[in-house]
Amino acid sequence: MYEERTYRNLVKTDDLVKFEVMVKETDLLVQAERDLSKETRESVLKYRQQIEAYIETNPSFQRSLIPLREDPYAPEIIREMIRTSQLADVGPMAAVAGAMAEVVSKDLLKLSKEVIIENGGDIYLATSKERTVGIYAGNSPLSLKIGIVIRPEETPLGVCTSSGTVGHSLSFGKADAVCILSKSAALADAAATAVGNIVKEKKDIEMGLERGKKIEGILGILIIVGEKMGVWGNVNLVRI
Repeated sequence: MYEERTYRNLVKTDDLVKFEVMVKETDLLVQAERDLSKETRESVLKYRQQIEAYIETNPSFQRSLIPLREDPYAPEIIREMIRTSQLADVGPMAAVAGAMAEVVSKDLLKLSKEVIIENGGDIYLATSKERTVGIYAGNSPLSLKIGIVIRPEETPLGVCTSSGTVGHSLSFGKADAVCILSKSAALADAAATAVGNIVKEKKDIEMGLERGKKIEGILGILIIVGEKMGVWGNVNLVRI
């Protein structure tokens, strides 16, 4: 079922060209120095074909809620999803949106010095100027009231958000938003799921931060439940 992403109207980067590319479940908002819609679509089709073909011969890759063993013969995107889901202790599909945002971004960075891709709340960005990523947290009073400032020297960077109250992604928790920062968007996506799964109410925020801190490669964590918020690591918050 398609869910209109009205929060995309709040992404403002006047210096970049903004366009959307949709292929089946993959729905990207891309910002680059010029319109690269054709190139983006070709990249998405390439990686989707790799994932779909792998699932055909390895159906557990799509269904598993626990990490799978490494497969040295799999395509790079599959190996990255397996690697990062092992670190976060979740199933490999928990990393798919972040992984797709990252690999497509890397393709586009050959054509544009700056690229920002958002894929269902999961972002991969490479930028030469300071950007602010707004945090959408559903019905929380903090939703779209705070943002994370990303400096150019911190990029490329993955900024991925999981929610137990927004969207259709599988989560066993009830957090309005769990946002994770990592150099790997696949890892940030997998970790956001792992942390989000254990945050069921406000008192679990501290436990969620402790869970996230233990995942190798995580740079920062932001958890929002209702009007409460918890932060750890390299997260430069700003009011928006």
